[in-house]
Amino acid sequence: MKNALSYKKAILSHIRCCIFFMAIFLPAMAFAQTRGKVEVIKDPLIDTLMARRASLGAIKGIPGVETGSGYRVQIFFGSSRQAAYDAQAKFNEEYPEYRTYVSYTEPNFKVRAGDFRTRLEAQKLAGEVRSMFTSIFIISDRINLPKTDQPND
Repeated sequence: MKNALSYKKAILSHIRCCIFFMAIFLPAMAFAQTRGKVEVIKDPLIDTLMARRASLGAIKGIPGVETGSGYRVQIFFGSSRQAAYDAQAKFNEEYPEYRTYVSYTEPNFKVRAGDFRTRLEAQKLAGEVRSMFTSIFIISDRINLPKTDQPND
């Protein structure tokens, strides 16, 4: 019985020593990590594309056209292509100074008009065309920004 008690004490002593060494050496090993180096290998065409980003972002290949966030007035929403183009033609007859955009998101066509920077400008047009079209909505969208006149120095 005395040997069994001393055997248990010896095992507990070994376990305590193991726990002590793990508590001391494992954190030291974790901090012994060295910083690595990252090497980026990329195609040289990526740099060329980044340099040409402004021209690639142009609408339909037209250089100098910049886009930004703004508002458009949606004058038509429906599944008929012919009705969409008829609504566009009707709007263009009355308001030729505004650009119109026809888009298709399956299964519906949308006709939107204008490139307005503020919602107030879009509301003005919406009030004018409300009698011509039944469902008028003001939509937040990417618009074609007007060219700003730069002074000649």
